[in-house]
Amino acid sequence: MIRKPVVGGQFYPASESLLRKEIEGYMDENADRTKALGAVVPHAGYVYSGETAGAVYSRLIVPETVVLLGPNHTGRGEAYSIQVEGSWRTPFGDAQINSVLAKTILEGSKYLVEDDSAHEFEHSIEVQVPFLQYERRDIRIVPVVLSEGALDVCREIGKAIADAVSEKSPDTLIVASSDMTHYESADEAKAKDEKAIDAIVNLDEEELVSRVRKFRISMCGYIPTAVMLAACKRRGASRAELVKYTNSGEKSGDFAQVVGYAGIIVE
Repeated sequence: MIRKPVVGGQFYPASESLLRKEIEGYMDENADRTKALGAVVPHAGYVYSGETAGAVYSRLIVPETVVLLGPNHTGRGEAYSIQVEGSWRTPFGDAQINSVLAKTILEGSKYLVEDDSAHEFEHSIEVQVPFLQYERRDIRIVPVVLSEGALDVCREIGKAIADAVSEKSPDTLIVASSDMTHYESADEAKAKDEKAIDAIVNLDEEELVSRVRKFRISMCGYIPTAVMLAACKRRGASRAELVKYTNSGEKSGDFAQVVGYAGIIVE
């Protein structure tokens, strides 16, 4: 199966040359790079969140395989969906799915289900792929789309990912695709987002889930982020760093209703 672009020409340019030029503008070629275990990267249209995404990817040594964890915005498909075969097409070409790793993750989890339909129209993973291809054209991915779930589900899926990565592809990076607070004032969004960011930087997936629900933080990818944290801690993560925080108002000029974007690296 070739998963064709859904938001090409909307969230990012449909032309290879224009896409390359836009991503290039977001990258800092002088940034110090690290071999990270995980990251949180936003997934809005590049005009809004590309600066934050570029700040994260500028800091990463991108390995051959990246596990991409995204929220389910569409409501389609299984609650916890993984693709194990095929490729994702962007203007840069096709990014192949690492089937060996994907199948090992699937075998190790009682919650994940092989399912293409949840991925068909989901943008949260798609917008990450061109950035990864910009960094290396031979990139391979494992797409995972996650709906709401309990903390023990997050930890079980995180364990399955960590154990499979350790066995099949130890250099793999795990990226949680998430925007932060949606459609609140810039000040309100920042106050809420700081609570979630603090939990992430402290590598505390339990506190993240608790704070998102307690303070009604409309962080769409908090479940993928919790899974990423659980997986990275099992792989030995010891620290995390907020690379950049922005909001949509910085581009639109509307600070009354913004979407927040946080870029975080886990090492």
